[in-house]
Amino acid sequence: MDLPNINPSLLETPTLDKLAPVGDLDHPPRILMLYGSLRERSFSRFLTEEAARILEHFGAEVKIFDPTELPMAGSVPEDHPKVQELRALSLWSEGQVWCSPERHGAITAVMKNQIDWIPLEQGALRPSQGRTLAVMQVCGGSQSFNVVNTLRLLGRWMRMFTIPNQSSVPMAYKEFDDNGRMRPSGYYERVVDVMEELFKMTLLLRGRTDYLTDRYSERNERSVKAINRQLGKI
Repeated sequence: MDLPNINPSLLETPTLDKLAPVGDLDHPPRILMLYGSLRERSFSRFLTEEAARILEHFGAEVKIFDPTELPMAGSVPEDHPKVQELRALSLWSEGQVWCSPERHGAITAVMKNQIDWIPLEQGALRPSQGRTLAVMQVCGGSQSFNVVNTLRLLGRWMRMFTIPNQSSVPMAYKEFDDNGRMRPSGYYERVVDVMEELFKMTLLLRGRTDYLTDRYSERNERSVKAINRQLGKI
């Protein structure tokens, strides 16, 4: 079929042999976890910590970012220590977990601020693209899915592979004991399901994301820039 608007030299036919993983894969899957509350007794942090224990049981290396003292996006230079810490962790990660309380039917400013500080591009690097993502939320009242739906939208915008499963914990104050540990329940079992799926998807995709995120439009943009550079137009 004739495709007059396509540059044939930049088209690649997907084949299974190109999905062979590449790179150093001897280390455990690296998971970064973000939560969206600064409260001392934070149920989103408790849920994040519970999920971290599950991931570590599966064999993942987990790091939880503390959003305390992270300035509002745009209020300080990008070399601020907390900003640099967050971006370095995002680059380090192969998968991420985002967990936020629901406030006024949406994610919290604490959660959104962390995501806003992670750029789509950082020089030649992309701190979020190609990473797996699991989303969770805690609710003060009845069960809702507003937060996880918003986090899915943001994950897609950040070009992440968001897994199908998700966790929403209603009346979270009933689901955690005085020590911040989650009580046995169907909600806890769902968290295990979500972390198991994230762990599996991270294993399946790592070493392959460069191929999966290699896009015709971006190859064509690089080609056009190279031609214009040769012609002295840029």
